[in-house]
Amino acid sequence: MSPFDRRESWYDTAEVCENGHVSNSAAESYPQSNQSFCQGCGARTIQQCPSCQAAIRGRYHVPGVVGGGRYSPPSYCHQCGVAMPWTERRLEAAKALAEDLEGLNDDERQQLAGTLRDLVSDSPMTTVSAGKFKRLVTKAGHGAAGAFRDILVDVASETAKKVIWGG
Repeated sequence: MSPFDRRESWYDTAEVCENGHVSNSAAESYPQSNQSFCQGCGARTIQQCPSCQAAIRGRYHVPGVVGGGRYSPPSYCHQCGVAMPWTERRLEAAKALAEDLEGLNDDERQQLAGTLRDLVSDSPMTTVSAGKFKRLVTKAGHGAAGAFRDILVDVASETAKKVIWGG
């Protein structure tokens, strides 16, 4: 049976590189578009959670509806809750940036690094950590804010984005 013959709504499988670039948001429906490595960065592409091997949720298909919104890969696996490789890589990059900021003292750098995990999940601590993050990044200077935005914007929770960058 073709994926298009289904009568109920369903998630396709996504193919995403380990840095979070989407190569195919409908890997089951359009396997001819799959690729082993990312054209943007050269990283290996995956279609399954490295932790539990569940398929990465891709485009959501609704019978009789054509098109849809922009696809963004999930930050966490829907099956086991483990952070996806791109989420971990962005957190590592943000932590390295926090440790290298000159406008903060050692304690402030450590506090800033400690807020990062709360920014990529929507939890009771997200708003608190986002407020602390914003205060410390503002103190570190304008360049720091832009660098963190570039690293985190694709994986930060909507709550964190609103507190930190508005909108």
